[in-house]
Amino acid sequence: MIYRLRVLLFAALMFALGCAPNKKDTPRLSLFVGVDISGSFTQSANFNDAIRFLSYYLYGHLNGIEGLKKPRALFVSSIGGDTPNEPKAFHPIQEFERKSSKEIEAKLRELFSTPGNYLTDFNAFFKRVSEVVQKRSLVLAPLTIVIVSDGVPDFAVDNGQRIMEGLYEKIDLSPLEYLARNVTIRILYPNPTVAVKWERIVPRERVRIWPVEAEIMQGWREQIDNRPNLEEEKRFWKWIREIVDHRVRRKRIL
Repeated sequence: MIYRLRVLLFAALMFALGCAPNKKDTPRLSLFVGVDISGSFTQSANFNDAIRFLSYYLYGHLNGIEGLKKPRALFVSSIGGDTPNEPKAFHPIQEFERKSSKEIEAKLRELFSTPGNYLTDFNAFFKRVSEVVQKRSLVLAPLTIVIVSDGVPDFAVDNGQRIMEGLYEKIDLSPLEYLARNVTIRILYPNPTVAVKWERIVPRERVRIWPVEAEIMQGWREQIDNRPNLEEEKRFWKWIREIVDHRVRRKRIL
């Protein structure tokens, strides 16, 4: 009798464990995407390439293809406006999931292809990211911020020219510092000089920065073999994991 009871208890325990949700399979990543809509970027040759790549990038992550992390939350917004600190809408995951890569690209072009000479206001974007994370109770979950941009900020104007000295020291990442243990900014399409300034000059303590230069980003097209099924492009998804989603170490504070 005791033996049978133990067997039943063991079977009940195994059943409960089997039915319990696997925390490892539950997406935790919060993914924010910023699209630079300033004239300097939208009028460059990199803008169309960036929108096309971003459509594949979002499709791959939303479907967890070839090890890409599925986000628990996704928000996509523009970076820039007519005036400093201008708030922008953050479009949620529901506008992009259950879409093909072509449908995602069409949505991105609908949202971000309006011509204009806007300011590139990174600080307003980062502050808004922080507000959305706290409002949506996403604090402590790993946070990745992907930015497609030439990476050059706008802060001051002097006789029609940007004051270049000290621009990168004015980028304020403090709203992001303690949102999670792992906060990573991936800035795609800067030139090498700008990339180095983001890595070396932008003040931060915990936030990780990973720039991928425009000439490196252009290599994503070489990874696609024009197969009818995008999910089969293992080389392409491997390229994203290793080049764009590279795991970044925290900057040492000297």
